[in-house]
Amino acid sequence: MSFEKLGLIKPLLSAITEMGYEHPTLIQKRAIPLVLAKSDVFATAQTGTGKTAAFGLPILQRLRKTEADETRLLKAVILSPTRELSIQIFEDLQKYAQNMKVECAVLVGGKDIASQQRAMKKGVDIVIATPGRFLEHVENGLNIENIEFFVLDEADRMLDMGFSKEIRKVHPLLPKRHQTLLFSATYSDKVRKLSKLVLNKPAFIETSKKNSTVDTINQVAYMVDTNRKAGLLAYLIGSRNYPQVLVFTRTKVSADTLVEELKKDGLKCDVIHGDKTQAKRLKTLQKFKDGSIKVLVATDIASRGLDIEELPYVINYELPSVPEDYVHRVGRTGRAGREGEAISLLDIYEKYDIKEIEKVIGMKIDKEVVEGFEPDPNIRRKDVDEKRLKGEHKKPSAKKERNYSKNNSNRPETKKQMKVTKKKRKTTKRD
Repeated sequence: MSFEKLGLIKPLLSAITEMGYEHPTLIQKRAIPLVLAKSDVFATAQTGTGKTAAFGLPILQRLRKTEADETRLLKAVILSPTRELSIQIFEDLQKYAQNMKVECAVLVGGKDIASQQRAMKKGVDIVIATPGRFLEHVENGLNIENIEFFVLDEADRMLDMGFSKEIRKVHPLLPKRHQTLLFSATYSDKVRKLSKLVLNKPAFIETSKKNSTVDTINQVAYMVDTNRKAGLLAYLIGSRNYPQVLVFTRTKVSADTLVEELKKDGLKCDVIHGDKTQAKRLKTLQKFKDGSIKVLVATDIASRGLDIEELPYVINYELPSVPEDYVHRVGRTGRAGREGEAISLLDIYEKYDIKEIEKVIGMKIDKEVVEGFEPDPNIRRKDVDEKRLKGEHKKPSAKKERNYSKNNSNRPETKKQMKVTKKKRKTTKRD
C-alpha cells in the first residue's frame, strides 16, 4: 500500500517523498484512515514504528487552508511527556507541512512563558506541549475553545512521570466535540483507565504484542562484574568500532561517573540527564546527531523522544528500575524497519532483574561472556543470590519487624509502655 492510497493530499505526499518515506508502516496504514474519518483512536505500537506520522499527517490534512484563508485559531493540541519529544514532534510536523500554510508552536518548560504567550497571540494552528506547561498557559488565558484534535503521545510515559493530574484537568476544559487520539508504546492498567476517561467509542489499534520490541533489534546480554562494566563498555565500542552508541544508566551519578571513565579511554562522549539545562541537553543531542560525539550517556529522561536516523547501538550499562522502560530504551534503535542491536551489561544481581524484563517483552535474551571480562566466581556470594531468588532480600514487612521474642529487650515498646515512658520523662524533666 502507498501513502497515496491512504488518501493523503499532494502537498503531504510531496513532503514525505522528499523526506525519503516510501511505504507506510503498519501503524500508519491503520491509523491514518481512522483519523481522516474523524474517529477517536486508541493505538498501541512499538517505539520507532512511525507514530508521529500516523497522527501528524492526517491532522495536517484536515487543517489544510485555502490561499484566501488567513485565519489562525488553535485547532490541535499534542501533549508529550518530555521537552525533547515535543521538539522532535514539532520538527517532524514542520517537515510534513513544508508545502502547506500551517503554523506550529512548542510550549515546554525551561523557556520564558511570556515570550511563548506573545508567539501564541500571533496565531498558531497546532501546539505541541508538555502537560504542565500547557496547563499553565490555559490557566493564564490560552483560548482552547476551538480545539478539534487532542493528542496524547507516549501516554504511558506521561502517566509514569506523574502527569495524570494535568491531563485530567485539561480534558474537561476542551470543547465537547473534539477528536482524541491516544498513542502508547506499552499497554497498562493506567493507560486503559485514562483511555476510558478521554476517548469516545474509540477504534482500537494494536500492531504488536503488548510491551514487545521490534523484530529488527538483535538483543544480547553480557555477564560482567560490576567494577568491570566501564572497561567492558569501552572495549566493545573500541574493538568493534561502533560508530555511534547511546548508553543508558539508572542514575544521574552513574551517568556522570561513566562519562568521566570513558573520556579517560579517549572516547568522545557527553551526558544528558535531569540536572542539565534544556539548552545544554539540546546542544548535546545535536552534537550526537551530527556525529561530533560518538557516545551519548543518558538516564531514562532520553529513552523517549530521541529520533536519530540509523542509530545502530543501544547499550544498557545498568538495567532500568521499571522493566517496561527497557522497551523504550531499546526502541531508540531498529527504527523504521532498520536493523539495530541492544546490548545489556549484567552484573551478578541484574541477572535476576533481566528475568522480569524477559517476562515483559515475552522473549529470552541471550546471555554471553566476553573473553577477558569473565565474571569472577569468587564474588558470587551464593548466600545473597539464594536470598534474592527466594525474595528474602526485600525489606521485611512491618508485621515481621514487630515479631520480636518476648525476651528480646530491644523490641519496640507497646503503646501503653510508650505512654508510661513519656510520663516518666516529663517527671524527670520537672525534677
